Amino acid sequence: MTNGGVRYDEWWSTVWTDGGKLHRYDRVCTEGMRGNVKRREKKTFAGNYISFLYIILRKNHMRKSFQHTITYPISCSGIGVHSGKISTLTFNPAPENHGIVFKRIDITDKDNIIPAHYLNVNRTKLGTTISNNAGVEVATIEHLMAALWGSNIDNCLIEIDNIEVPVLDGSSEPFVFLLQSTGVTRQNKYRKFLKILKEISVTDQITDDNTATSSIKPSDHFIINFKIDFKNTIIGKQEYVFNSSNSSFLKTISRARTYGQMHEVEYLRKNNLALGGSLENAIVVDKDKVINREGLRYPDEFVKHKILDCIGDLYLSGAYILGEFFGNKSGHCLNNKLLKVIFSDKSNYSYI
Repeated sequence: MTNGGVRYDEWWSTVWTDGGKLHRYDRVCTEGMRGNVKRREKKTFAGNYISFLYIILRKNHMRKSFQHTITYPISCSGIGVHSGKISTLTFNPAPENHGIVFKRIDITDKDNIIPAHYLNVNRTKLGTTISNNAGVEVATIEHLMAALWGSNIDNCLIEIDNIEVPVLDGSSEPFVFLLQSTGVTRQNKYRKFLKILKEISVTDQITDDNTATSSIKPSDHFIINFKIDFKNTIIGKQEYVFNSSNSSFLKTISRARTYGQMHEVEYLRKNNLALGGSLENAIVVDKDKVINREGLRYPDEFVKHKILDCIGDLYLSGAYILGEFFGNKSGHCLNNKLLKVIFSDKSNYSYI
């Protein structure tokens, strides 16, 4: 159903804002998110000149972008895709230079603060988990981290009352909805950008004839070029290039859901994984068909979800990256390994 050009679909999660009033909410997607509202006007010469000047100024002065946080606290609850446990998560505003930080409010007898940082990653099997020195963890943070990046959020305190972030529908879109609903507030400090100065590559030998690669090279923009190659004919070979300077994260990436194959489910559950997985929060492929009733959201949803994961993992750098990333069959482990190699040598990068 549409209303004034805005699409509404139904969510099954619960959300509340600072007032604490529980209610069921609708999903709202508009081109207004991530700055994609387009106002059509008759252009004069002066108007065209001003538009051209704006593009030049935006390119030359993006390094002076300001930091942002959310305007009001907002919460949601849902099941963890691997743990099968219900958790409630609250996004809170945070001051300049605070960064993205998690707080396990269910733990009170030891340190419960975990900064979202690549050095705090302790597990990368089928998701990214971070922990602190006290051994307190938060699991499966990548979809949420991608939503924060895509919503232009630098500083946020995220309170959670269990070990795993809710999977919601398996994409970043519900988190984007929450963040945009509460509002984004510009702060007074400049944002820092991580500029890649050298080409860097890491690999993982999956089998004798199958190698996964993650690499990054200098660029004035943030670009992700990703390739996947599955034997399954539905997933198959896919490639997509996301350029943040001319593409909308909300429109092209945020709705891509996590996925798996039917024959993997039994193995995963025997290993205490995918205990909360369902057709409501993942694409499931059974041989030559997608068994989700609604099908795919994008024809290339599989590779786009890998890009979504990559964005979330790379945002653990603590900054917005200026560089061109290339991934071939790579995943959370290689993404984290790449960040460690980048920061291992100060000649690889600079902050601007």
